[in-house]
Amino acid sequence: MAKRPIDRLRAICLALPEAEERETWELPTYRVRGKIFVMHVDRDERPAIWFKAPKGSQQVLVGADGERFFVPPYVGHKGWVGMHLDRRPDWKEVELLIRRSYRMTAPKKLAATIDG
Repeated sequence: MAKRPIDRLRAICLALPEAEERETWELPTYRVRGKIFVMHVDRDERPAIWFKAPKGSQQVLVGADGERFFVPPYVGHKGWVGMHLDRRPDWKEVELLIRRSYRMTAPKKLAATIDG
């Protein structure tokens, strides 16, 4: 049986140093030292994640593939990006985006302990 997106997401996030899962706003959130780096949401009944991204990345990702990527409510104005997980996502890409969000959130010394 194939893993559900939330199970794959959880495994990727919780493999990162000091990462923890905490339910907030009735949604699973993934944090490092209390700060959110990924949220799992169901957007229009489609599983998705919201994650931090470097300045300018939101426009590039959404502009290149508006079917997969979107500007999430509430945090989109801060550069966060949403990504749908219901259409056979490339899990290597998902992991890279999550790791980048983690590195942007974690303290510098902790972030430096993981590869890109």
